[in-house]
Amino acid sequence: MRILSQRLLGLTTIAILSTMVVSAIASHKSFAQAQVTINGAGATFPFPLIDTWRVAYQKVHPNVNINYQSIGSGGGVKQFTAKTVDFGASDAPLTDQEQKAAPGAVQIPETIGSVVVAYNLPGIASKALKFTGPILADIFQGKITKWNDPQIKTLNPGVNLPNTNIAVVHRSDGSGTTFVWTSYLSKSSPSWNQTIGASKSVPWPIGIGAPGNEGVANTIKGSPNTIGYVELNYALTTGIPYALIKNLAGQFVASSLNSTQSAVANSAIVKSRPAGDQSWAKVQMLNSPGSNTYPIASFTYLLLPKDMSTNPSLDQTKAKALVDFISWAITDGQKLASKLGYVPLPAEVVKHDQDTLKSITFKGTPIETGQ
Repeated sequence: MRILSQRLLGLTTIAILSTMVVSAIASHKSFAQAQVTINGAGATFPFPLIDTWRVAYQKVHPNVNINYQSIGSGGGVKQFTAKTVDFGASDAPLTDQEQKAAPGAVQIPETIGSVVVAYNLPGIASKALKFTGPILADIFQGKITKWNDPQIKTLNPGVNLPNTNIAVVHRSDGSGTTFVWTSYLSKSSPSWNQTIGASKSVPWPIGIGAPGNEGVANTIKGSPNTIGYVELNYALTTGIPYALIKNLAGQFVASSLNSTQSAVANSAIVKSRPAGDQSWAKVQMLNSPGSNTYPIASFTYLLLPKDMSTNPSLDQTKAKALVDFISWAITDGQKLASKLGYVPLPAEVVKHDQDTLKSITFKGTPIETGQ
């Protein structure tokens, strides 16, 4: 009897251990299945903020990994349209042609930033130079070629401007920052508007091309006598000087959180916006009124399919994780914007984004958000 009891005890122990092993394997498998990787690509303009979100969100949701390729708005729109990523990002709203190529696309403003005129002139500090839109258009068209040109000197009395050639730096890739910049120049100069226009890629008459905001900032930093345009954060992080720009009220204003917030507050678009799945092609906040307003401010957008099941890389679990991440980014994630030089979305825009997210479905069924 004792031997039989011992055998039964042994068999019971083995059974318990086997159950524990099976449970552990099942638990591990369940954990592995719960891991979700979301892939996005596009604008370099918001990359510092998106990368900060990536780190912060994983602390709250350790099972969700966000991969974002900072390749420029043009590349982001192409990859989104080709459905090779889960979401795209662009500083330029989709054109009517791009929207036709990506039926059912929705555009979600994620943050607001500004484009600054960065320069590298030895001995001349940041915010020591002033420019107007027409003069900048002439510089980027090659009509003004010397730093000590009389038009620049008139705006900057007392600044020791050198008798050297101006080296223009612009983007070499399809860029939403370029769209914002060339839209501003088009508003400032009839000549620019008629001959070059506004787009993510334009036929630059002069200059050196560099990829991404990073590439333009680093080229300016490494090359004296240069001028170019970058999103504010890239000027701040690389330490390159940037200029004051004359606004609609006739004041010379530097880009800052306050001056960009003024652009947002005084822009009509904050009070009236298209639905998420409608055209945003005419949405802009350039040259907003106000004495303290910086004139070159812009939304930057996330691009999503209105029905997530139309993207083969998105199953229901991944679609839910993506919507939850964006729901977090436009609410809690906005708290991280200011320290990076971006303006948090106004409450009206957050509510608008939330309504857009509520309209997103998977095979026709709404995806409920829940961070």
